[in-house]
Amino acid sequence: MIRLVYNIIFLLFFILSAPYYFWKMWRRGNWQYKFFERFGFYNSQFRKRICDKPVVWFHAVSVGEVNICIRLIKESMPKLRNFKFVVSTTTSTGMEGLLKGLPEVVEKIYYPIDFFFSVSRAFKLINPKFIVIVEAEIWPNFLWTAQKKDIPVFLVNARLSERSFNGYQRFGVLFKKIFNSFATVGCCDEKDKERLIKLGCKPESVFITGNLKFDTSSAIGGGNLDVRGLLNKIGVFPNARIIVGGSTHNGEEEVLTRTFINLKKQFPDLFLILVPRHFERAKSVVDVLEALEVSFVLRTGINQEKRYEPGSIQCLLVNTTGELKEFYKVATVVFVGKSLTAEGGQNPIEPAALGKPIVFGPNMQNFLAIVKILLNRQAAIQVKDASQLEAVFQRILKDSDFAKKLGDNALKVINENRGAIEKTMSMMFNVLKEKGIEIS
Repeated sequence: MIRLVYNIIFLLFFILSAPYYFWKMWRRGNWQYKFFERFGFYNSQFRKRICDKPVVWFHAVSVGEVNICIRLIKESMPKLRNFKFVVSTTTSTGMEGLLKGLPEVVEKIYYPIDFFFSVSRAFKLINPKFIVIVEAEIWPNFLWTAQKKDIPVFLVNARLSERSFNGYQRFGVLFKKIFNSFATVGCCDEKDKERLIKLGCKPESVFITGNLKFDTSSAIGGGNLDVRGLLNKIGVFPNARIIVGGSTHNGEEEVLTRTFINLKKQFPDLFLILVPRHFERAKSVVDVLEALEVSFVLRTGINQEKRYEPGSIQCLLVNTTGELKEFYKVATVVFVGKSLTAEGGQNPIEPAALGKPIVFGPNMQNFLAIVKILLNRQAAIQVKDASQLEAVFQRILKDSDFAKKLGDNALKVINENRGAIEKTMSMMFNVLKEKGIEIS
């Protein structure tokens, strides 16, 4: 009865929300690529490539989870040489990350929408020996199908915000048995463990493995983008102080730009790099920059033949995906977005791993545990509003010793919290051995 009700409600929700989500897909572009995979239709070549070996299926929702997934897969491949790896994602930016970060031997697909028929078709074709889900991505039909087929499902790097926890509790009649079905769960901290057990996970199956994002940050190098060369091309002074606004949301670009204008009076060499969380928002950010009369260039609009006069460009607007960490490398100070005019926050670990001074707003609900560590260790600064943001930026830009101390402390926090990859893999492999699934 519960499943019938869920499927009716899900169908109604899909019909009502589909225009919005399809519009978002169209806005981001390349929506046709693998489109029908979202409904469980996979081509014959894919079927042939996965039919000769047992399959392990990894799933990561979007960019943040994809980075974790890539690292987990690369670490797991030597131990699972007899397996074929399939990895799914939900977003086009997630797919772009998988295509860039994993070899061709790993199959990349879109996660099937949680219709019963889509999920059943995907399971019938892929027939995984076990499944690894990164973070709390809970879709009932998918997990019911795995449970019915007796396929072990591992939930790794599980973290639950207060909002998510309350939501799952509210619909406990639906989710309690689902959480109880996980073979094992690796979570970030004691708070997450308590919440997962309350939601229905078996206490003996929940382990504190730490946050995998601390480990994935160690692989932050290796990018192909020459940011220094790019900045030199557009006339940025070699020793310029640089503010990087990372994963910014609506309203934050205006705050950062106004702050930049005020600070540039004191620091004439100051340069601003804005990296919106969703690159399709570039047009609205362009409107902000033009209204405030700040000279800028789009990342995709840099003319390789044009000669840019030194100091003529004040801002670089990055309208691409997957390059944020490369721009963090040149930052004098980093602002972590979705924290001032929006809620939830973005990942502060990437700039911390580079030893950068980090500033974020009051709304970092999705990273509370990490934020607490950073603040307690004087490894980041949290501001309440635009006025405080400007004051903190001013101090960091003026006091190089203070900036260095913030960055050094941030890097120490990262180094002290690594090791989650090994704990997570050990947790999974122990269960696989108990279930008689052969690993190398």
